[in-house]
Amino acid sequence: MSFVDHLDELRRRILWAIACIAVTFAGCWFFAGDLLDIASAPIRANPTVTLSVSRPQDIFALQMRVTLVASLFLSSPLLLTQAWLFISPGLYRHERRYAIPFILSASVLFVAGGAFGYYVAFPTALKFLLDWIVESKLTPIIDAVEYFDLFFSILVALGIVFQIPAVIFVLSRIGLLTARTLVRYFKHAVLGSVIVAAVITPTTDFANMLVIAGPMIVLYAVGIVVAWMFGRRRIEEPSSK
Repeated sequence: MSFVDHLDELRRRILWAIACIAVTFAGCWFFAGDLLDIASAPIRANPTVTLSVSRPQDIFALQMRVTLVASLFLSSPLLLTQAWLFISPGLYRHERRYAIPFILSASVLFVAGGAFGYYVAFPTALKFLLDWIVESKLTPIIDAVEYFDLFFSILVALGIVFQIPAVIFVLSRIGLLTARTLVRYFKHAVLGSVIVAAVITPTTDFANMLVIAGPMIVLYAVGIVVAWMFGRRRIEEPSSK
């Protein structure tokens, strides 16, 4: 494929991805109120907090955002399928058979990352911040827009981070990545995990950063094991004349 063909293929896959999100968005919109309750549950669990909005139209924007994030997680298998279809022309025929294992594992890991963010990472960071506010003898009146922005960014970021083992599996299986290479760059991975955690988490304390960086390092280590177990040298297909 030429460069123009690649751009055309990318455009096609992006349009299909947008269509997938639009369809799931339409279905999720009927449950926007319930989704908003689920997303606000971590902060409503603290009775000292008041969640507020400054403009009447903010409620519509919040329901749009929570529906969009829900549609991203629900449509993740379809989105990952489009990503695979974009990169598959660059693979040999025998390498394309890893499509189903990659899509299934990556979809499960994306949802698992969001679940980890919802049940562990976000509540931990939120509790630290709210306790800090109370100890400072201040009344926590939290802007809902800011709260949901932080909530969504952590969940989506962790969903992406949890893709590490699935990506390593495919790259090692087709011979583009080895366990030895991953071990060699382990220190770089640890540093990168800390930097990403510092960007994602709302505070710079070590405890909250460890909640994000810890799973990333563990996933990278799991990726090393995956590459060691399933890795192989890349086999080129003979060119047909």
